[in-house]
Parts: sequence; structure tokens; C-alpha cells
Amino acid sequence: MFVFNVFMLFFAVFSQCQGRFVFQCKYQQSQWCESREIAAECGVLEQCGNFNMTKASANSVNVSLYYESLCPGCRQFLVTQLMPTFIMLQEIMNIELVPYGNAQEKPDHTFVCQHGEDECLGNMIETCLLNTFGLNAVPIIFCMESAVDVLKAAQPCLGIYKPEVTWDKLMECVKGDQGKKFMHENALKTSALKPPHEYVPWITINGEHTEDLQDKAMSSLFALVCSLYKGENAAPCTLGMGRKTSSYCMN
Repeated sequence: MFVFNVFMLFFAVFSQCQGRFVFQCKYQQSQWCESREIAAECGVLEQCGNFNMTKASANSVNVSLYYESLCPGCRQFLVTQLMPTFIMLQEIMNIELVPYGNAQEKPDHTFVCQHGEDECLGNMIETCLLNTFGLNAVPIIFCMESAVDVLKAAQPCLGIYKPEVTWDKLMECVKGDQGKKFMHENALKTSALKPPHEYVPWITINGEHTEDLQDKAMSSLFALVCSLYKGENAAPCTLGMGRKTSSYCMN
């Protein structure tokens, strides 16, 4: 369901760019894949069949992103590299998001962030989402980070992907001791990085960070994951790596 949700987000964005939304039905988006009948009525039968989440294998490549919610480079990597790659290669890779980055924790367990109080709020919202929903929080975070205004997008993005959860309920975590606990754990995890992080986005592959891995991930995470995967059944890699791409629009 996670990958289906992200697919539908891409579809909605692209459809909006064309000045229209294609999918219209009486069911909420979170219900579209509950049955074949609902999927057929909403016009997403094929997508529900093709985009269900499958469990990654033991040979999966683990990609961790240490980032900040308002860092331009972090947002670009998450939106243009991490999410598209995970949609295509979710059978052979795992992802982890750690929103903290260059923040600092004060003795009273409050936080100071590189890009100000708004970034601290964005970090806390995304931390609470991840600890509340696990992997199912990722489409919400993608929705936020791909928006013009990350914070203004947070509530509507939650409504799209978790309509059963109220904004006030999420804010109980964001503004309470639970959120501080989760952010403290992010601080500890970030401070434990070896080598210590020097910038964000800071990317580890299978727990390892090198400048070479960072450069390759930033350039083409898809190619990097495919080159490191040692298991079987890497058909998406075969298809993707064999396809020539161009930045030109030919007629």
C-alpha cells in the first residue's frame, strides 16, 4: 500500500500539471485497494495489483538519509532520488529517514535547528509521523517535502494519506514529551555516525558512509543500489539500467 500511495501522489501531481485530476470516485483514497470492486470503480485496478508493497529480501541494500526538513539539498535528494528509486526498487532496498541533521539538543531537551524554528517544527512533525506510522509515513513526508511550503503542506498531506488521523492527534506527539523523546533518539543516532556527519543530506549505504558513496547516491541512487545488490531477481535494475535516457524533448 505504501508504494501504491506514493504512485498515486505522483499521478495526482502530474495530472494537476495537466490541469485535471483523472481519478474520481465516492471512496477515499485510502480505501481504493480494499477490494477489486472498489479499485475497478475508482479506475485503479491495475495500479492496486502492481504497486502493493512486497517485503525486501535479506540481500536488500539499506539506504539511510540523515536530513533536515527545510534543507534545500535534503529536499531535492529525497524528492528526486530517494523516492523515485524506492518506488522502482522497493523489492531490493530498504530506506530509513532520520530528521535531525545539524540541529542541536539543549539541556532542557529542546532543539535549535540550522534553518530556524520552522525547521525544528518540520523535523518534529516528520519524526512523529515516522514513529507513529512507520514506513507508511514516507508518502506523507514526500508530499510535504515536494510542496512549495513544507509546513503548510503537512496537514493536507496527512489528510490525504491518513484521513482517519486528526491533525490535533498528531500535534499531541509534536508538542508533547513523546515527540521530544523521539527527537532525542534521532539526536543520539545522528551523533553516533562514524565518521561523524559534516553536512546534510548525509547518506549511508548499508551503514557505511564514504564520499564516493555519497557522490554516487546524489548522482544516481538507482544505479548505486543496483550495483550493490547481490541477490537474485533484480529485473527492475536490468530494465532500468538498459534504458537510455535523455534530457531533451525530441519531436
